[in-house]
Amino acid sequence: MRVVEATVRNEVGLHARPATVLIQKANEFKCSISLEVDTRRINAKSLLGVLSLGVAKGQTVKIIANGSDEDAAAEALQKVIDDGFADE
Repeated sequence: MRVVEATVRNEVGLHARPATVLIQKANEFKCSISLEVDTRRINAKSLLGVLSLGVAKGQTVKIIANGSDEDAAAEALQKVIDDGFADE
């Protein structure tokens, strides 16, 4: 299992378009990927799950990947968040 953290920096947080970018990246990997904020953990490949987190600018998200390509998946999702979901 690989766990990394990333802070959401774009102005609007994790709304529909950034969530879609994140989910598309997550679906490139075979492993299971979860996002955790505070005590809530959701499937990173689920749009409703990601949106239900209600992540705002400045919040830290924990990325938890488990499976054969977990290292690559965790690093790729961390980069997507760090890069502002290509918003900026």
